[in-house]
Amino acid sequence: MSDSRGERDLRGEGVRKRRPKNEKLKEPEDAKKQTVDSTSNPKETENTARAGLQKGTFCLTRIVLLRYLGFIYSVAFLVALHQNKQLIGKNGLLPAHKYLNNIKNRVGGVKQDMFIHCPSIIWLFNYNTHLDQILDYLAYTGLALSLFLVIRGAANWFIMLALWVIYHSVVSVGQQWFSFGWESQLLETGFLAIFLCPVLNLHTVPQHTPTSLITIYAYRWLIFRIMLGAGLIKIRGDQCWRDLTCMNYHYETQPVPNPLSYYLHQSPELIHKMETLGNHFIELVAPFFLILGRRMTIIGGGIQIFFQVVLITSGNLSFLNWLTIVPSLACFDDRSLSWMFSGRSRSVKCRVAQIQHQMETGKLTPKLGGFIRRVFNISFGLLIAYLSIPVVQNLLSKRQAMNTSFDSLRLVNTYGAFGSITKERTEVIMQGTSSSDPNDPSAKWLEYEFKCKPGNITRRPCVISPYHYRMDWLAWFAAFQNYQHNPWLVHAAMKFLINDEGTTSLIAHNPFEGQPPPKYIRIEHYRYAYTKIGSKEAKSGFWWRRKHIGNYLPPISLRAARDIARQMDWDIPRLKKK
Repeated sequence: MSDSRGERDLRGEGVRKRRPKNEKLKEPEDAKKQTVDSTSNPKETENTARAGLQKGTFCLTRIVLLRYLGFIYSVAFLVALHQNKQLIGKNGLLPAHKYLNNIKNRVGGVKQDMFIHCPSIIWLFNYNTHLDQILDYLAYTGLALSLFLVIRGAANWFIMLALWVIYHSVVSVGQQWFSFGWESQLLETGFLAIFLCPVLNLHTVPQHTPTSLITIYAYRWLIFRIMLGAGLIKIRGDQCWRDLTCMNYHYETQPVPNPLSYYLHQSPELIHKMETLGNHFIELVAPFFLILGRRMTIIGGGIQIFFQVVLITSGNLSFLNWLTIVPSLACFDDRSLSWMFSGRSRSVKCRVAQIQHQMETGKLTPKLGGFIRRVFNISFGLLIAYLSIPVVQNLLSKRQAMNTSFDSLRLVNTYGAFGSITKERTEVIMQGTSSSDPNDPSAKWLEYEFKCKPGNITRRPCVISPYHYRMDWLAWFAAFQNYQHNPWLVHAAMKFLINDEGTTSLIAHNPFEGQPPPKYIRIEHYRYAYTKIGSKEAKSGFWWRRKHIGNYLPPISLRAARDIARQMDWDIPRLKKK
């Protein structure tokens, strides 16, 4: 018996060795490793992702927001690629090189002052000679980076900074063509997106660079300002917003209506009053949902997105409403957006679930760069707060300014839309004649047709949003001003006198295409109104009826155009030799 017991002791099968009292039972290494790597198990990670992500992180939010912003940028650069040479190019309607030279002369050639007055990298190139090529290169580069953003759903500081600098460079020299609120809004939105991303990392879910909460709150502050500013400018502006009658006119008189506008305009007046009340609620009350906790923030973000979709379907307001959806996306965290992503193993959603687990268990070791980034984010937040002071003052002022920038870089701006509503729609209609005498009653005047704005009363209103025809948009403003305030319109008329290919590419129909250009051009002024649904006119194919108001621009000939060109410092229009 003793020998048998001794053998067992030697093999370690007998009496166990007694541990010291203070020694803890060590966890087997295999078990410890399994605990640490539990989330690296594809099956377990997939189950975690399907169970639902945690609240309060914004990794998926960043992906959605960047992809959508990339889409907006791509539209903006596509518009620039198709239209910039004709609008601000060497032979454009408002040439950018002359604009830059005027600034240069005004500041005495001091480079620092030149950049302050017009922040644009175009200063760095020989724009007097190669302006068209520069505009094309900027548009192509911006378009390529935008598409990368759409496809990848990730970026770093340098990509986002490049997009912002390129678009800022174009907007700064765009003059009247780029003078609207959505340009500043895109620049502010793009500027914030720089700090949504890692400095260098291009991973879709960078492990050690969580989405900055400061930037998320900055986006919420942006959508808050956009909507509240729009609501306040209405209440302080046109009386029709206060008596709930503005929507009686809006669908018919907005800059570029679409087919649905025709039908919405003819809704009962009670519906229009409800629309106006709904507008006031969404712009004046719903923005405050964003400061009432997670659930109300999500509801508030959803309301704003729904509102923008309604506006998109009821008119062609460029990419403005599409762009306004971007900051609204910051109202949603990873948990609320998880339904948009696959829960399969190694998916983006699973990687986010893994990072959330590591953060919760303290296994995601913070790095020195993380501390530096937190300090930077706090500093960035303080900068936004400081730049917001004049914006808040403007919102509280009885003399609120709409779509205004308080610094040349347009980092934090004030916004607003439709503070006043036009009650009648007027249009400028350009006409040309081959007659030698423009005053001859028998002279035949042929109309030029723009791409989208109302002209031919039988043409159905177009659908182009989020794309944008800049000349059509400015023509809407020109119709309730005069040609002295719109020199570009006179320049366009001069270009039509020589059948300029660039300018005629901006319109839908040139009645003198393929034949000698007109001898005279004039612009007539008309009042437009929708035909009634079911009326004899509507059944005959007429969307509009119009009434002649009077002459807008007297007939001009090529000789007169040359005199005007000399006065305006434009290139002298000359017919091409065959």
